[in-house]
Amino acid sequence: MSSNNQPILTLVIPCYNEEAVLPETIKRLTLVLKDLLYQNLISKESKILFVDDGSKDNTWSIIQEHNSSNIFVSGLKLAKNAGHQNALLAGLMNAKTKSDCVISIDADLQDDLNVIKEFIQQYREGYDVVYGVRKSRDTDTFFKRFTAQSFYKLMRLMGVNVVYNHADYRLMSKRVLEHLTDFKETNLFLRGLIPLIGFKTTEVYYDRNERFAGESKYPLKKMLAFAFDGITSFSVTPIRLISVLGFLMFATSLIIAAYVILNKVTGNTVVGWPSLMISIWFIGGLQLVALGLIGEYIGKIYKEVKRRPKYIIEAELTSCTQKQFEKEFIMS
Repeated sequence: MSSNNQPILTLVIPCYNEEAVLPETIKRLTLVLKDLLYQNLISKESKILFVDDGSKDNTWSIIQEHNSSNIFVSGLKLAKNAGHQNALLAGLMNAKTKSDCVISIDADLQDDLNVIKEFIQQYREGYDVVYGVRKSRDTDTFFKRFTAQSFYKLMRLMGVNVVYNHADYRLMSKRVLEHLTDFKETNLFLRGLIPLIGFKTTEVYYDRNERFAGESKYPLKKMLAFAFDGITSFSVTPIRLISVLGFLMFATSLIIAAYVILNKVTGNTVVGWPSLMISIWFIGGLQLVALGLIGEYIGKIYKEVKRRPKYIIEAELTSCTQKQFEKEFIMS
């Protein structure tokens, strides 16, 4: 905790091509921090850290502009697009040495900012991780609701401990972030990693809003890839299922062999062209799926052993000095 017993909070916001929504996001988050400061819930050293994940629009220019005029705004610019999870990790690792607690949130304003106060209250009561959880998915389309619910159920079935209806809106204490650095894997799936750390956790429920502006950065293709990465990063169950299926196919082949021999002995041999072709195509397809799945795991091993950096920081913008804060905040 900071010296005056008020926690230093950093809001970490990964951004990729968010110029349409970013000015409004900065405005609303600034009001949230000011309100928390007036209520003496956080330290005046608290800040907002925007991580530009290799944006191709004016996202970084907007961050620079507000950094020069807004006492809370700081920024990281990654040298290239590293992906949402890596950009988020970059912000968390940058913030952990300067903060008592960190809240991660997306820039699209879909997550309810009003519950940030409740996050802080739960932290002050001793919780190290506070998960932001959606109350319902009534506003989603049937397809999105079905696929999301299927994803969480499938993850649980595969033995992965994830919080239902939770994305990356969460508070983490400094010691949680310190232990997060112990996880060295390249294939990041933070929703699965955080529960592995442990410590005291709780949940805060909220209603999710429509995106304020811009377009979603997670179309169906990326969502499916993200889900597949999450499953293969935390579970070997798919490979085990293939082994079980292989044994079942072997047992079935023995039964079919016995049936063929019996027909041969009794003289009831029937030309089985259709069944033969179906069997060949089925087994061939199964083998290709199995090889592809095994290849996916081998590919992840390949990425892990190379130990390439998850992200490279090109530029950093720090927030205001103590004198600037006292001058500008008191005047405001």
